[in-house]
Amino acid sequence: MNITVGVLALQGAFAEHIHLLTQATKHLPQGLTWHFVEVRTPDQLAECDALILPGGESTTMSLVAARSGMLEPLRQFVKVHRRPTWGTCAGLILLAESANRTKKGGQDLIGGLDVRVNRNHFGRQTESFTADLDLPFLSGSSASKTEVDTGTKPFRSVFIRAPIVERVLPHQPGAQDSESRISDTVVAPSRQPAAEDAAAQKAVAAQVEVMARLPGRATGLETGQTAREAGEEGDIVAVRQGNVFGTSFHPELTGDERIHVWWLKRVGEMVAERRGAVWGRCRGEGYGYEEGESIWNWRPF
Repeated sequence: MNITVGVLALQGAFAEHIHLLTQATKHLPQGLTWHFVEVRTPDQLAECDALILPGGESTTMSLVAARSGMLEPLRQFVKVHRRPTWGTCAGLILLAESANRTKKGGQDLIGGLDVRVNRNHFGRQTESFTADLDLPFLSGSSASKTEVDTGTKPFRSVFIRAPIVERVLPHQPGAQDSESRISDTVVAPSRQPAAEDAAAQKAVAAQVEVMARLPGRATGLETGQTAREAGEEGDIVAVRQGNVFGTSFHPELTGDERIHVWWLKRVGEMVAERRGAVWGRCRGEGYGYEEGESIWNWRPF
């Protein structure tokens, strides 16, 4: 089975993502053929099964996407067709349904994650930092033949003018209209999948999962409380909802491909489910797996 993963290449660290994606395939089972491409046009996006929105400058990415005719195709890809999508740092901002510290008209969002992000939460670029994160979701997704469980090894994360998820929003159809009443906050427009698209309907029904936190100091702009004062563990820096995954930090700048390995496995599973690749050959390509098995049990017939 062939899978094409695009990396939005309008601005930001797209080359670094492609490098780590290529490294990650060395740790995946045979039977899947991966293609990684830079995406700058709607036609290139249409060829993709999955997409990464890299770190960079979210306002610049949004403006370039709008001027190049990419913004609406991106919304269709993420929110209508519900293809697997991952946003890092600036990409997380673009994939949020709500973003604060933003002037009206200054930032267009794609949406897909029912969260409010706080842009540049940690301040200027000179205040960027690294941190060791515990990422339990990596458990069982080893990128090393010698490690028993990579989920127990901290992930060295790079935060550069990073956003955080300030709030997980109530899941609802349509736009998060109540968020638009908050000062300096923009909201993504509503886009809904077709009723007959079962895979997309499954993705849109999913709830937000908090995948990682940075213990410490997320102060909400409305409440003035830190996450700990609000009874939470710390700043939310990674979330997933259906087909969409977002991280505040830059895995592509670390040289550690474990998150890319984990995400490509999720992509493979979602693409196989959409293509109906069970009980037999996948499009006559000579590989398959039995119903109820993982896609990673693929084997030649």
